Amino acid sequence: MQNIIDLNTAYEKCQKLANEHYENFPVAKMVPKAIRKHVAAVYAFARTADDIADEEHESIPADSPLRVENLRKFESQLDLPQEELDPKWAWIFVAVADTIEKFSIPKQLFKDLISAFAQDVVKKRYTDFPDLLDYCRRSANPVGRLVLLLHRINDETLFKYSDDICSALQLANFWQDMSVDRFKNRIYIPQSDWDGATEEELFALHASDRVKKILQFECERTEDMFKSGERLVKHLPFLLRLEIKLTLAGGRTILKKIKSQDYDTLTKRPALDTFDKIKLLLSAIF
Repeated sequence: MQNIIDLNTAYEKCQKLANEHYENFPVAKMVPKAIRKHVAAVYAFARTADDIADEEHESIPADSPLRVENLRKFESQLDLPQEELDPKWAWIFVAVADTIEKFSIPKQLFKDLISAFAQDVVKKRYTDFPDLLDYCRRSANPVGRLVLLLHRINDETLFKYSDDICSALQLANFWQDMSVDRFKNRIYIPQSDWDGATEEELFALHASDRVKKILQFECERTEDMFKSGERLVKHLPFLLRLEIKLTLAGGRTILKKIKSQDYDTLTKRPALDTFDKIKLLLSAIF
């Protein structure tokens, strides 16, 4: 029996997921009405893939090869005709296929996301900074490029600025989440930057002076990437410009909070509160 789903229904389900899911993926939300459904389709794809990689721990171990196998099956849907799509995901790929066609989007951007999610299942350490940036290239940068393409922006220089912002945002999240990642046996600080630190130090309940110094170095390097990427803002339409300014400010606020904790994110995970978010909005507007 053919698996046919109405295009409008597919987009409606994507928008419902975007509106109701508990965790927001970093995509532009203040966008023209004409492209909201397409942003929702990208969100639905990325959110579902991320869940396949990182949830259902009660039934599937975090590092199970089954997670990678399920991600590969999910990725394969990109190249299937509608009648051959898996029914549980068909609505996502019907909407994504339409979005890809309308905006001439390379499928590789979607496949890069899957590649990064699959890597997160099996890879827990990174040799050096280029190794970590390659992960960011696939896990974060495609999102920024997809958002630009949905706004009909197709410029390699602007893509590079976007990559800097997205990678920096990903890195800021890594430094923010050290106390969380230790429970997943993940260390994103490149091994070449450990400076003699041991895994026990990087998984400790409190940061040693050496770990604080390492994290300070990583945060300063991340801020340099935000500075490079902020050149993108002046080239964007108003609503997207505001969204990217908020994204930049949010990432930099995380770095400031890490600094205010004396670069100890093992004791406490820094997070934005409501007051921080109000300040970010006001600073982006004015």
